Amino acid sequence: MELFESFLAAAVRVATPLLLAALGETLTERAGVINLSIEGAMLAGALGAALGATAGGPWAGVAAAMAGGLLVAAIFAAVAVWLRGDQIITGTAVTLAAVGLTGAIYRGAYGPAGVGLSLPTFAPSVVPVLSDLPGVGEAFFAQSVLTYAAYALTALTAWLLYRTRWGLELRAAGEVAEHARAAGVRVTRIRVLAVLFGGATAGLAGASLVLAQVGTFAEKMTAGRGFIAIAIVVLGGWHPGRVAGAALFFGAAMALQFLFQTFLLAVPYQLFLMLPYLLTLLVLAGAWGRTRAPADLGRG
Repeated sequence: MELFESFLAAAVRVATPLLLAALGETLTERAGVINLSIEGAMLAGALGAALGATAGGPWAGVAAAMAGGLLVAAIFAAVAVWLRGDQIITGTAVTLAAVGLTGAIYRGAYGPAGVGLSLPTFAPSVVPVLSDLPGVGEAFFAQSVLTYAAYALTALTAWLLYRTRWGLELRAAGEVAEHARAAGVRVTRIRVLAVLFGGATAGLAGASLVLAQVGTFAEKMTAGRGFIAIAIVVLGGWHPGRVAGAALFFGAAMALQFLFQTFLLAVPYQLFLMLPYLLTLLVLAGAWGRTRAPADLGRG
């Protein structure tokens, strides 16, 4: 039982940045924009968290991380949405640029690569009563404040999508943009706002990595989590609630690799590291044809 609780707690902790990034991408894709720069936004958020935490503590790190994610998203939105550039090419280019720039800024701020940082982090916040629930209490209600923020953002995203006029217009922009424009919906503005929302949550995801998990920054530390978040959106059928379940599933897969490594099995550890990415491919292959993307996704 203790092993299960520890595994579940690790799964929730690992799933948090994936969920934060996937929620923003859900809103972005429902507006008709596929944003591959989410990986770059997460990396910029992680570096922003490190710089902010160094200067003013964890909350300053969160603010700087969201600013970093917003900056990357603004560049993507300007080219891919405002100027109607190719979304795939723009997202890839912005991510590659973010990888190079974050590395250069990191080296300029902290010295040569490889020098370890020790940053202030968020301690787990225990929710009274709920954390005492058997089996799941500690896993879900003894986490960092950023995990609770992910819970709140899941509800907020669902409310925005399905309970507000803005959400209705956003879904129309992603399904039938031409008809939405004819009905007076300002599609470009809605898509820009959705991309910026996604950038802010991706930055927050980077902050979760740095300030609630590892307590340091390293170049390319997001290691493809942004692309996994995109797979989570597909698996979750572009619905915030199901996206949260899919993020927990991937978090469990990533936590499983750590668990396997503790068993000291006589197999290369790289095989365990491959597990989440292999799972990503299998899930995308299995989901292909079973889920329906927004009709105007990626069409500019």
